[in-house]
Amino acid sequence: MAGPVVIILAAGRGERFLASGAQRHKLDTPLGERTLLEHVIHAVERAGLAWHLVRPAGGTGGMGDSIALGVNATSNASGWLILPADLPLIAPESLLRVADGLGEKLLVVPWHQQHQGHPVAFSRCYFPALRALTGDSGAKSIVQQARVRGEVLDLPLKDAGIIQDIDTLEDLRRAERIYDNPLRVQRA
Repeated sequence: MAGPVVIILAAGRGERFLASGAQRHKLDTPLGERTLLEHVIHAVERAGLAWHLVRPAGGTGGMGDSIALGVNATSNASGWLILPADLPLIAPESLLRVADGLGEKLLVVPWHQQHQGHPVAFSRCYFPALRALTGDSGAKSIVQQARVRGEVLDLPLKDAGIIQDIDTLEDLRRAERIYDNPLRVQRA
C-alpha cells in the first residue's frame, strides 16, 4: 500500500475572487513567478509527498464531490491530506508534519493561532466515509465524529500559510506582501 496522498482540491469556481474584481480564476493568478495553484503543487513536491489534483473541466458539485473524486482516484493510499488549492503560502514542512501526525492518530487537524487550517489528514480507515461524500459539505462531519471518538490529533503549527487562503483580490494583495517580504520565514 502506498503512503498518504495529498488531494489538491482545485474544482471550485472561484466566484468570490471574480466578484472582488479579478479578471481570471484565482488558481491561475500569478503570485511572484508561479500561479497560486503552482505554488501549492510546488510545496507538496518539495515535501516529497505524492499528490493528486482534482480539477475536472466542468467543476464538481462541491467540496464533498471533489474529495470523493480524489480519494476514489487514489484508493490504494494509506491516507489522504485534503488540501484546498488556494493556500499558496503553505510550507512544505507543514505538509510533512501533518502527514507524520497520521502515525499518532487516525485523523490530523492542523491549527495556527486558534484557527483550524489545512490540510486535514485522514487515515485509510476513513476511506468509506470520504468516498461517500457528496455536495458541498466537505468532511466536517467526519472530523466531528472522529473527535467524539478521540481519534483526532490537533496539531499546532507556526505556519500561517495553513490558514491564508485566497478568496478575494485583497487576500491576494496580502499574500503578495508576505511573499515579497525578504524576511519571510515559514516554520512548521
